[in-house]
Amino acid sequence: MGFISGMIIGIMIGMILVVAFARQESTRSKRRTDLAKTIAKFARMTVEDSRKLLPPNFYPSWVLNWLNSHLEKIWPFVNEAATELVKSNVEPILEQYRPVVLSSLTFSTFTLGNVAPQFTGISIIEEDSGPNGATMEFDLQWDGNPDIVLAIKTKVGIVLPVQVKNIGFTGVFRLIFKPLVAEFPAFGAVCFSLRKKVVGGDISTLPGVSEAIETALLFIQETIRDAIEDSITWPVRKVIPIIPGDYSNLELKPVGTLDVKLVQAKNLSNKDIIGKSDPFAVVFVRPLRDKTKTSKIIVSPYLFVSLSLCVCVVANHNIIIGHAQNNQLNPIWNEHFEFIIEDESTQHLTIRIFDDEGIQAAELIGCAQVSLKELEPGKVKDVWLKLVKDLEIHKDNKYRGEVHLELLYCPYGVENTFKSPFVRDYSLTTFEKTLKNGASDGEEEDNSISSSSSSSRRKSNVIVRGVLSVTVISAEDLPIVDFMGKADPFVVLALKKSEKKQKTRVVNETLNPVWNQTFDFVVEDGLHDMLIVELWDHDTFGKEKMGKVIMTLTKVILEGEYDETFILDDAKSGKINLHLRWTPQHKYREP
Repeated sequence: MGFISGMIIGIMIGMILVVAFARQESTRSKRRTDLAKTIAKFARMTVEDSRKLLPPNFYPSWVLNWLNSHLEKIWPFVNEAATELVKSNVEPILEQYRPVVLSSLTFSTFTLGNVAPQFTGISIIEEDSGPNGATMEFDLQWDGNPDIVLAIKTKVGIVLPVQVKNIGFTGVFRLIFKPLVAEFPAFGAVCFSLRKKVVGGDISTLPGVSEAIETALLFIQETIRDAIEDSITWPVRKVIPIIPGDYSNLELKPVGTLDVKLVQAKNLSNKDIIGKSDPFAVVFVRPLRDKTKTSKIIVSPYLFVSLSLCVCVVANHNIIIGHAQNNQLNPIWNEHFEFIIEDESTQHLTIRIFDDEGIQAAELIGCAQVSLKELEPGKVKDVWLKLVKDLEIHKDNKYRGEVHLELLYCPYGVENTFKSPFVRDYSLTTFEKTLKNGASDGEEEDNSISSSSSSSRRKSNVIVRGVLSVTVISAEDLPIVDFMGKADPFVVLALKKSEKKQKTRVVNETLNPVWNQTFDFVVEDGLHDMLIVELWDHDTFGKEKMGKVIMTLTKVILEGEYDETFILDDAKSGKINLHLRWTPQHKYREP
């Protein structure tokens, strides 16, 4: 009996041990499977997944502390080396911006002081690095104590000492290490530039100089800022060879052109107490000025003397000033400009609209901005932009009006690969080929400025000529203008540039008239003309405007033919249905 009991207990204990062992092995196998799955997931994890797991606030602070501590140690040597480097680079640029009333503009004293900049952030820009380089950006802050004195020599031989003071800098400093090589220090050259910046600083004369001259130095202050902007702010970059070689491919070069048509603005804020504003537009990609002669006297970048026409193109620095429209809150410019683009991924087109105040400083009405990376190469983009007070700080939500632009970005040398969805065979239209005419020559000549200028001249000689057929189909929901709750509408069609006009018949006592009338216009310059459609109410003793529609001819030239319903401007309600057709007859101006 005891033997049997012992055998049963032994078997049970054995079974328990076997089950426990099997369970333990199953648990270990599950843990190994889960670990293998986790490792496999880590192997498939992308950089973006890593950033989600480790946001910037988890980055070790010792990285920046290490950089800052070492920068403080080597700053005296950096200061000594940078002094000559900055002077040799900035002085030639100051000479380019030197006003004609001065004979020279140089540094008499230049030192960056003993306060080193502080790094506040660091990041690697992978999308801009490429397979053969590395791009890093450093958030930099510097409240330095430099000793900078300018020696300004006038035409009469008087030398004015001007001190630069209260310098403060907060910005993003970009370093590009390219190309990567197999020998020390692992890269052939380094490029540096300022991606974003907020620079503060003032200038003043040294003791003993009159206040009148000190007032005049405000213009010199703008000159200094323009020189700094032009010498180091992105996309401008400085290339420093580390290993001997040809690094001309790293230098700043044009990559394409941006065609801008400044069409019109509407509902602008009125800045005048008596009458209406006299708006003009300043359009730029790089906000730099140059010494040019215009019909207005430019005292500062945005201070103008005159109310006359002003169209100023600064070819090297991409700033254009449109002409003023006197006493007008809905100005029509219809002006075409071209800008040279150096980096479409980071550059923006900015438009600022001012009220011309005569001899006083022009007052800002509003501004807007378009990122070039939002533009599809080879396609015309029609945009209405709302104006804001400040592009950086969006606290003011006041409505300031809207501005209408047509944009076309054309990279050099690849125009033949662009496809247009506007035609059935998805090929370039004649109009787009006309706009991009000469771009391939720019690539063959290494995208030089001279070839770009030649391309621009060739474009300016093109006349987009043709016949515009406009069918006025009908209108809907027109505003009531008669005492009986009806209207007697008719339509006036006009070309702005050629001043040709035609009108429909009058349809009596209706708010939903139907005309179905077609009118043909011979257009001599389709790139620069506009179609103005006005609806009027016919009365026995006169007529009353009911609304209008203003459009460029770009879309009909691109598409050839289309139907569209347009909302009436300057009207409480209403819309008009039109059919437009274009028959091209392009030609060149006689040389």
